[in-house]
Amino acid sequence: MGFEGADPGTVRPGGRTARVRASVLRAAGDALVEHGFARLDLADIARRAEVGKTTVYRRWGTVTSLVADLLLDMAEQSLPRTETGSLLDDLKANARLVQRTLADPRQGALFKAVIAAATCEAKTAEALHRFYDIRVTEWAPCVQQAIDRGEVPAGTDVREVIRAVSAPLYYRLLTSGDRLDEAAADQAAEAAAAAARAGAYLRGGESRA
Repeated sequence: MGFEGADPGTVRPGGRTARVRASVLRAAGDALVEHGFARLDLADIARRAEVGKTTVYRRWGTVTSLVADLLLDMAEQSLPRTETGSLLDDLKANARLVQRTLADPRQGALFKAVIAAATCEAKTAEALHRFYDIRVTEWAPCVQQAIDRGEVPAGTDVREVIRAVSAPLYYRLLTSGDRLDEAAADQAAEAAAAAARAGAYLRGGESRA
């Protein structure tokens, strides 16, 4: 699943309210990268954003709510899926979006911080799950199109294929420390496409046609 786009907090049309939200979310992202979830402080974020503390407390109330809104903003700004007419090329486009995001110094650090927070804070975990659900939903149609073209078996779990593309890239980010380059992205896409064609992601009880 790909989610590269404008950095969290990019100003969008909508007047002062949108500008305040953009500034605060950008500041929240910066603070997460610098200090991690445990040291987030709404007053500090308000100072960074040059916004009144009462505005931040009134709108978000808690650090958890602010991080949830940050994840929503990131999902909203993510680039739409690419449609190439080929499952492999679609999955490569997805993988390269993920790779560029995770390899970016700021964005990669931001995702590490949010994932770490989600391991110990239930509401942050829920927000992270919603974020990924949005991104999987965005890209799942490319697998359904491949089913319709006869590239992969009917009954393939389209969402599992998309998850399989990004999983090796997150492993590199969080666990192995191996290079997160375009070659790694292409390899992840090729593996997921090959497995899908072989029927590895058929739903339970389905058999390959």
